[in-house]
Amino acid sequence: MSQRLTLAAQVRTQTGKGVGRKLRAAGIIPAVFYNAKGESRAVQVDEAALTKLYAATGRNTVFDLEIDDNGKKTSLPCLVWDVEYHPTKKRFLHVDFYGVDLSKELKIKVAIDFVGTAKGTKLGGKLEVYREIIEVLSKPETLPKKITVDVSGLDINQGLRVADLTMPEGVRAAYDINYAIVGVLIPGAEKEEGEGA
Repeated sequence: MSQRLTLAAQVRTQTGKGVGRKLRAAGIIPAVFYNAKGESRAVQVDEAALTKLYAATGRNTVFDLEIDDNGKKTSLPCLVWDVEYHPTKKRFLHVDFYGVDLSKELKIKVAIDFVGTAKGTKLGGKLEVYREIIEVLSKPETLPKKITVDVSGLDINQGLRVADLTMPEGVRAAYDINYAIVGVLIPGAEKEEGEGA
């Protein structure tokens, strides 16, 4: 397993919109760290360091948030949980970090990456994608960035449901209903039952 990346953070004692504007003008992004118990701490991080880390981790890769509280440093395994962007500039406005327990499963949304060309589309069928994101359960360090689904074997009137998906080791789909993910239909035909479940 590769070594986790680290992001330095400092405890933030002042809050409010005016404080946030001043921090961002100085290249610092206001943030909040939440732990599994729901407790929170206001922190701040360097914008350039955050941008570099987020490009590497996204929301599904654990990193260490090193929080400096007046010289006392604590390193905690985290995920980027929520991101607020500037409406017109490609810049962060605010970030939420979530401290994770590496021994416990998390439920998280993961994008599906469809690969291949369904053989049914070569016979006049149309590929219908019903879900582009699914929820999975996994321990933090095995969270996938995406789930790859090969559709090349699908013929006309064939499809895949969530239970049919092959998951990476340590990952399982979270679902109550075995809903449809993708199918190949004859144009104009009714969509597969349960696609919107």
